[in-house]
Amino acid sequence: MLLTLQIVLIITSILLVVLILLQRSRGGGLTSLFGGGVQSSLSGSAAADRNVSRYTVFVALIWLIAVIGNGLLVSTS
Repeated sequence: MLLTLQIVLIITSILLVVLILLQRSRGGGLTSLFGGGVQSSLSGSAAADRNVSRYTVFVALIWLIAVIGNGLLVSTS
């Protein structure tokens, strides 16, 4: 069980770094590389930004659960 949580922690850590880098900041972020930086009235870039934000929150929650579970398993053994 501990090994599984550690693997989940490593995978979610990498995904979290990538998703945070994809977030749009004032300068546009890395999403501008994929066409999200074009300033237009299309809703595609706004929808992509919302989806990246939702995925980031979801992965962060999984990461938090894995950290807490890992800490509990290490402290009990």
